[in-house]
Amino acid sequence: MKQGKKIYFASDFHLGVPNYEKSREREKMIVEWLDRIKNDAQEIFLVGDLFDFWFEYKQCVPKGYVRFLGKIAEITDSGIPVHFFTGNHDMWMFDYLPNEIGITLHKKPIFKEWNGKKFFIGHGDGLGPGDRFYKFLKLFFNSKLCQWMFARIHPNLGMGVGNFWSRKSRISNLEKGEEFLGEEKEWLYIYCKEVLEKQYYDFFIFGHRHLVLDLKIKNTNSRYINLGEWFTENPHFASFDGENLTLESIKKN
Repeated sequence: MKQGKKIYFASDFHLGVPNYEKSREREKMIVEWLDRIKNDAQEIFLVGDLFDFWFEYKQCVPKGYVRFLGKIAEITDSGIPVHFFTGNHDMWMFDYLPNEIGITLHKKPIFKEWNGKKFFIGHGDGLGPGDRFYKFLKLFFNSKLCQWMFARIHPNLGMGVGNFWSRKSRISNLEKGEEFLGEEKEWLYIYCKEVLEKQYYDFFIFGHRHLVLDLKIKNTNSRYINLGEWFTENPHFASFDGENLTLESIKKN
């Protein structure tokens, strides 16, 4: 890594909900954070569910988010790599954002290494044991057939259906509540243990769970980091300075 530089990670902005006004407030906070970290960022990883719903038609894309997308374009134009990961809410990102604002798009977890530290980075949905119904849905939604069929729907109707589905999923998760289930039931923690049986990583970086977690994997020196969500009054992000990985709060900074 370059001297004085950091790698940044954040996840689950869910731009677009619960309404236009609240989404704009969150977007402003995200842009201010990006404007601050660009001064010492070597790379930026935005780990999924950046939009509450996203679908790219051949000739049109969702309205809004111009301040966020403009800031990303400014950062990539300056030579700083920015990585977008697809999440379960925005898995239908294709080539528009890489071409228009210069991001690198990842549809699966990736592996990175800096200063001898190994990182496993992904959104986190569909990993680990259980949740077979969602895993089936994900396979179908990622299929060319499903995407072709959805693209046949007029954008006014298609975006309405997509936003309704995403909001319904969000409300359902809020009603159930987000809480740590314990090491024996937390499926991303279990997934980390399974991966470590085959390959060692110092850090697992995930989003998706909407919880801020920093857990040491039992009997290893590896850590599972969950970045949390930006719906809270005090969102978090992670940074790596070449030696230490820390979870930091927006308000503290």
